[in-house]
Amino acid sequence: MDPTQFDQEKLSEIIEKYQEKKWGLIPLLQQIQEEIGFIPPESIEPIADALQMYPAQVQGVITFYAGFSLKPKGRCVLKVCRGTACHVKGSRSILRMIKKDLSLEEGETSPDYQFTLETVACLGACFLAPTMMVNRDYFGKLNPTKVTSVLGEYRKDSKEA
Repeated sequence: MDPTQFDQEKLSEIIEKYQEKKWGLIPLLQQIQEEIGFIPPESIEPIADALQMYPAQVQGVITFYAGFSLKPKGRCVLKVCRGTACHVKGSRSILRMIKKDLSLEEGETSPDYQFTLETVACLGACFLAPTMMVNRDYFGKLNPTKVTSVLGEYRKDSKEA
C-alpha cells in the first residue's frame, strides 16, 4: 500500500476526539503520527479548525518538533547518533557505511518506504557508543559487521511483512 494514502475517516475520528481542546494539540499530533505514520499536510487546516487555532500555529508545532513529520517515513527509521561520544568512537564511518548500503542520504526515505535515514544530536546512550536506533530499538557498540547484521535483520523482517 502507498504510505502517502491514508484513512481519511481515521484522521477525522482522531481530530474529533480533541475538538475545542487547544491543550490537546501535541497529543493529537502524536496520535496521528503513530496511527498514520506522518501528519498529512492537508490535515493542518481541519486540526486548526477543530482546536480553534490558526493553521500557522499547528504548522509551527509540527515543524518545531523532530518527532513529527509531514512526509511518510519508511517502516524502519534509522537514527544514527552524532553526539560527542559516538563521534569519537566512529559514528561518522558507521553513517557512511549505512548511506552506502541503503543508497540514502540523511533525511531521505527509500522509494519502497522500507528505510528512512536520520541523524540525531544524541540518543542518550553514550555508554554504548557508537549507537543507532531502528524505530524504538537501540543498537550500540557498532562496528561494520554489527551494522550489516542489523540492516540484514530489518530487510528480512520487511520481506516477511
